[in-house]
Amino acid sequence: MAADKSHLTIKDSGGVSVVEFSDRKILDELAISEISEELAAAVGRMREVKMLLSFKNVEHLSSAALSMLITLNKQVNERKGQLKLSDIAPPIYEVFKITRLNKLFSIYGTAPEALADF
Repeated sequence: MAADKSHLTIKDSGGVSVVEFSDRKILDELAISEISEELAAAVGRMREVKMLLSFKNVEHLSSAALSMLITLNKQVNERKGQLKLSDIAPPIYEVFKITRLNKLFSIYGTAPEALADF
């Protein structure tokens, strides 16, 4: 990956990898590809996969980003891990509802709520 800066901040919280997005808009194909690689690498490094994606900084998400999330979910499931999402802005959550992805993912209002459910 040739990117100078990471698109993600990953912190450990009691054995759960809490991932925050650095970008407000996740629209660009290259950025989505780099985010996908970063997330896949993070999953690959974990012995026990417990990941929380916090969208608190995200204002816009493209359909390609949704596709990336579906792929990540598949990778986590293959490792018998857990993936939870939190802090999704109402307009973005509407897209999750329209695409029925709110049924695929465990979505929480806040990161602490999601962390409490691991």
